[in-house]
Amino acid sequence: MRIAVVGATGQLGRQVPGDIRLGHADLDLTRPDLRRLAGAEGVILAAAYTDVDGCETNREHAFAVNAEGPRRIARWCCENAAWLLYVSTNCVFDGEQDAPYEEDAEPNPISVYGASKLAGEHAVREELDRHFIVRSSWLFGPGGNNFVTKILAAAQAQPVLRGVEDEISSPTSALDLGPALVKLAETGRFGTYHLTNQGACSRLEYIRAILSLAGLSNSVEPMRLADFRRPSRPPAQSALANTRAAALGISLRRWQDALAEYVPTLKVPA
Repeated sequence: MRIAVVGATGQLGRQVPGDIRLGHADLDLTRPDLRRLAGAEGVILAAAYTDVDGCETNREHAFAVNAEGPRRIARWCCENAAWLLYVSTNCVFDGEQDAPYEEDAEPNPISVYGASKLAGEHAVREELDRHFIVRSSWLFGPGGNNFVTKILAAAQAQPVLRGVEDEISSPTSALDLGPALVKLAETGRFGTYHLTNQGACSRLEYIRAILSLAGLSNSVEPMRLADFRRPSRPPAQSALANTRAAALGISLRRWQDALAEYVPTLKVPA
C-alpha cells in the first residue's frame, strides 16, 4: 500500500512511515499542489497549524490550514480512490467532562484552534467515506518545540516554575503515535479513533516528571487554570479514552515510559 505523508517534516510526520513524504515546502495546505499526491493509495495528514494561541489572532489562517486544506485533500482522495487519515486533537472538547472522552462524545471546542480542527473533521467526513479521524493530545518527540523542551528551557532560567494543577490530559509520544497511525490505516476499519499514550496527568504532574527525569531540582508551584493568562482557553480535562483502536489491538504504552525514553535524548545543560 503506497502511503503519502503530508507534514512529513513535522514533529509527528517524521515518525510516520510512508512512501511519498511531503513537507510544507512540498505541499502548502493553504494552496496545495495535489499533483504531489499522485500514486498514493492513502494519505496520512499530519500537517496542521498548531500554534494554539496564534490561532486566536489568526482565525482565517487557522481555518485555511486546519479545515479547508484537509477538505481539498479529502476531495482528491475521493476522486482517486484513496483513503485519508486526518490527525485531530483533544481540543475539540470543552473539558467539562470529568472522565476521559470516548470517541462518540459530543465535541464542543472553546478555542479557535479546536474549532478549526473540528471543522477539518467535518470537512473530511463530508467529502470522503474512506476516512480515519484520529484525535491525540499533548504531543512530544524528537525535533519538536514541545512542552517538554519548553519546560527544560525555562528550568535553565528560572529556579521556580509554576504548573497548572487542573488542566489534565495525556502526554503522547510521536515515536509511538506515528507507526500506530499506519497500523490503524492497514486495518481498513474507517471511523473516528482516540490514540494517546496510556494514562493522564495534570500539567503540574507533567512538569515534575520532566524535571525529575532530567535530574533538575527546580521547585514547581501549583497554580489554577483560571489564573493562567493566555490568548486561548484550553480544555480543563481533555484526556481521551482509547476505546476503538484498543479493540483492534492497537494501544500505546504508558506516557511515563515514553517520556522516560525521550527526556534523556535531549541536551540539558548542567
